[in-house]
Amino acid sequence: MSENHAQFHGAWCPSITPFDQQGNIDLSALQQHLRRLEEAGTHVVLLMGSIGEFTALTLDERLMLIREARKMSSLPLVANISATCMADMIRLAEEGWHCGYQAVMILPHYYFQQTPAQLLAYYRDLGQRLNGKWFAYNFPARTGCDLDAALVAQLAAEFPNFVGVKDTVDCLSHTRAIIQSVASVRDDFVVLSGYDEYLIPNLLAGGAGVISGLNNICPELFVQAIKAWDENDLTQLTGIQREISRLSAIYNIGNDFVTTIKTAVAHKFQYSGEKSRSFAGELTRQESQQIDIMFSIK
Repeated sequence: MSENHAQFHGAWCPSITPFDQQGNIDLSALQQHLRRLEEAGTHVVLLMGSIGEFTALTLDERLMLIREARKMSSLPLVANISATCMADMIRLAEEGWHCGYQAVMILPHYYFQQTPAQLLAYYRDLGQRLNGKWFAYNFPARTGCDLDAALVAQLAAEFPNFVGVKDTVDCLSHTRAIIQSVASVRDDFVVLSGYDEYLIPNLLAGGAGVISGLNNICPELFVQAIKAWDENDLTQLTGIQREISRLSAIYNIGNDFVTTIKTAVAHKFQYSGEKSRSFAGELTRQESQQIDIMFSIK
C-alpha cells in the first residue's frame, strides 16, 4: 500500500460544524464530536465540507476552525478550502499545513459553470500555488460542472501533490472510470466516494473508501466495514451494506440534509444542538420521530 493510501484509505467523516442557539460556532461541542469520532476509529476527518457548512462560514471563522480543530484531535485532518476567491483559498491552505493538516480539498469554481478547459486551467493554477497535498472535490450537482476521468488523470500525472478526489456523483460508473483512468498514470492516487452506499462498491472497483455524512452518527459501522473488507469477510460486508442502505433513507427526511444529520447527532449524543445556518431546515415533530426510530433513539 502506498503512503497516500495508507494515510487516506478508509472511512472519512465530513464533520458537522456545531452551532449554539445564538448561531455561533460551538467549540466545546466540536471537541466532543471529534473525540467521539476518534474513539470510534474514524480514519480521517474532513473539516468544513458540505455538511460542515463551509459556505456559511466567514473567512475568520474558517481560519479559527482550522487552528482549533487541530488542537482537539490527533486524527488525520483534511480541510476543505473551497471558495470563490483564490487568495482566500491559498490563505486557508497555508493555515492548514502550518497547523499540521494532512491535506486540503478544493471544489471547482462553484458560481460560474466551468468548461473542461477552464477546469484544467483552474486546477493547474492551484497546483502551481499549493505547497502540500491536496484533493479535488467533484460535486456536479452543486457546481454545475464535472471533473471527468480524463481530466483527473491528466492532473494526477502533472501534480504529485494532487493525491486524490472525492467523487460525489450518484453513479458508481463515474467513480470507477476515474479509478481506472488514473491507474494508468499513478499507483498512489486515492479515489473516495461521496455517497454512503457506495463505500463497498467503491472498494470493489479499486477505490480507497468513502466520505459520507452517516459517519457523523454511526462511524463505527463504516470502520467495521473497512475492517471486514481488509479481512475479506463477505458475510459481514453483506450485512453492513444492507444496514448502510437502510440508514441512507435519512437523506429523504426534511428539507436540508445538513440539519437532518445534525438533528440525529443531537438526539443520539446530546452534546451538540440541531441548529444550522441553512434556511427552513428544522425538522417537524414527525420527521424527528422518524430519525429516532431509524437510529433506535429513546
